[in-house]
Amino acid sequence: MTVEMDEGSTNVYADLGYANAEEMQRKSSLAAEIARSIKARHLTQEAAAALLGIDQAKISKITRGQFRGVSEAKMLELVAKLGHNIKITVGKTKRQGAGKIELEFA
Repeated sequence: MTVEMDEGSTNVYADLGYANAEEMQRKSSLAAEIARSIKARHLTQEAAAALLGIDQAKISKITRGQFRGVSEAKMLELVAKLGHNIKITVGKTKRQGAGKIELEFA
């Protein structure tokens, strides 16, 4: 028996056909970093919520990957409040056309 498989890209949201796949991928990375930071600091969700200034239910949703309704800007703010520096650099593309937004975790 032969099983046919398709090779996916590095973006599961694009593979699933989401129109805003790149944004979803970035937000997913930010949500994962928020969850990692909370765990590394041994914070409860309640303590994390107090530190971040949002309610515990929102923390729970974000750490479970349910981040619709939370802007990238808000997620970047949460990452910063958890002790990370964030640097945004704006530069021209090498070619004409649309640029891209990338996250890099140090």
